[in-house]
Amino acid sequence: MIEEFKQYFDSFENLTRSSEFLKYKKCFFEHKKILFIGNGGSNAIASHISNDAVKIYNKNSLSNSDSTMLSCFINDYGMDNAYVEFLKVYSDTNTLIILISSSGESKNIINCIKYCENNKLKYGLLTGFKENNSARLQSKSAYFDLHIASKNYGVVECLHQIFLHAIF
Repeated sequence: MIEEFKQYFDSFENLTRSSEFLKYKKCFFEHKKILFIGNGGSNAIASHISNDAVKIYNKNSLSNSDSTMLSCFINDYGMDNAYVEFLKVYSDTNTLIILISSSGESKNIINCIKYCENNKLKYGLLTGFKENNSARLQSKSAYFDLHIASKNYGVVECLHQIFLHAIF
């Protein structure tokens, strides 16, 4: 096996043994409205999966990937609170919120977890890097909590996308 791919295959093998997918699948099909939130590459994944949820399953789904809205919220509320403000506008008690942070250290994602916890909103969490990252430590009631045991952004992001895409 080519060494550069070994980490992907090893991490994928661990992913396929995870029980978190069945929890995600159940939540996904129980909710008509789903918000996907992530930073950088995770934002691209959030946008892609949200679009597929609309197109394939007729879900009422959004991601905060509109650059004008995102820059407006960052300007008005700061990067650490931009996604919380998005949740305030677009979520309600019937919304499933999927939060994606490769490192698990993104302050804006951690603030979303706090908002979801404080407002009893249903959410799932996808992270990587350290097993005891800040997002996982903050999370008390995530419906699913997928952790990819890798410190490689490419591995974590690819496996997050595979995990989310597996139901399509």
